[in-house]
Parts: sequence; C-alpha cells; structure tokens
Amino acid sequence: MTAFEALVLGVIEGLTEFLPVSSTGHLTLAAHLLKIPVESDNFAKSFLIVIQLGAILAVLSLYLKRFLRDFEVWKRIVVAFIPTGIIGFGLYRVIKDHILGNDLIVVVALVGVGVVLLLVDRWLQGHQRYDNVDQMPLGRALLIGTFQGLAAIFPGTSRSAATIVGGMLSGLSRRAAAEFSFILAVPTMLAASGYDLYKSANTFPHEGYGLMAIGFVAAFITALLTVRWLLEFVSRNTFVPFAIYRILIGVVYAMFFLR
Repeated sequence: MTAFEALVLGVIEGLTEFLPVSSTGHLTLAAHLLKIPVESDNFAKSFLIVIQLGAILAVLSLYLKRFLRDFEVWKRIVVAFIPTGIIGFGLYRVIKDHILGNDLIVVVALVGVGVVLLLVDRWLQGHQRYDNVDQMPLGRALLIGTFQGLAAIFPGTSRSAATIVGGMLSGLSRRAAAEFSFILAVPTMLAASGYDLYKSANTFPHEGYGLMAIGFVAAFITALLTVRWLLEFVSRNTFVPFAIYRILIGVVYAMFFLR
C-alpha cells in the first residue's frame, strides 16, 4: 500500500462511515480498483478497521459536550453495546479471517440492506416517533445494538445503516436515529480498532503506522464534514436516495467483481 492509496481509502472511510451506504463495501471496492489484495493481506484488513478511529474522533469532537453531560444517552449506549460486544468479540477471528473481503457477501449485503432501508423508511411514515434519543425506552437500545452487531458480521451491511434501521424500528425519527448511530459508533469503533491493534500490531510492516496515520487524518477531516451534512439532509429528506444508491452500487460491484 502506498501513501496515496492510504489517503484515498481514508477519504472514502470518512465519507461513508456515517452514511447508510457501507464504508466497508466501498473500501473493499476501492481496494479492488487500487489492486490491494484485502482478502489475503492482514495489514490491509487491519488498516480498514483502524482508520475508522479518524471518523470516530470527528464525532467525538462534535458531541463531546453531550457525552459529558447527557446521562440518559450514556445509559442507552451501554445497553446497545452489550449485544454488539458479544457478537463482535465472539466472532472477531471468523470475521477477519473468513468474511472480511468476501465479494459475494458485500454485494448481497449492499443490495439486501438497501431494500430493507427502503421498506423501513416507508414504514416510518405515519408511525409514532421519538424526536430525541432520551425519549426512547431503554430496552429498545438492545434492538439497535443487536442490529449493529449483525452488521459487524456481514461486510457491506453498513454499521450506520443497521443502527439507523434499528433506531427507526424502535420509534426514533430519521434525525434521532442518525444521531444515535453517530454517538453509538464511538465506543463500538474504539473497541473494534483497539482490539484489532492489540491482536495484529506485531505483524504490521515497518511503514504500516505511517500509512495508518495518513488514513486516520483523511478520515477525520472528511467525516467531520459528512456528519454535519447528513444531519441537515435527514432533517428535510428521507433515506430513500441512500437505499437506491446502495442497490445500484451493489449491482455495479457484482458486474465487475463477481465472476
């Protein structure tokens, strides 16, 4: 991997981590185009996991005051993280060794979750909604956390899409679901990235940390802009454009990389 490739992947991570379009799916597709063998390169797999920290730092900088003051949100984060942690840590080795980089799984998840997002967004219309995460019953955070955990198993699902769908099914408005997805990403991605570094850091090439630093900074800057834009967008619009985009990109992915 070159510095330019690390920069490109970092920008893609920042743009797609919080949009319900699958950052992993886009990164895997970009890796194919850049001729990076993600399926067989353990450093490349770790790179795609760790640069998420840059995007997470962007959310932390935007929501720091809420993290420090809003105990009700923290309670929901803790409850949601329980099923996520059980699934993610329990299946870590299976996911990294056998699932991450699998083109067929990425394509099926891109298209399938796109269809689900369309249906759930339509279902949301006319149903009672919570406009603030604090209003959502605490037990419903378990559902959102379970959706997030399942997204970790299948690359292409999109952690953001899964938690947004779970949030809307739990009664959150589009904006509140997106916001909780951002906030929940912080402990989840910190845990995932930290655990991967602990398990894999001794296998990184000499230049590995420099490449990760480039991807980290690029992801931070682009994620900072993307989060602000998405909250404004979903305040006035539906998730339908993202659902249609997922289906289209999944079809294109299949045409070029499924043989």
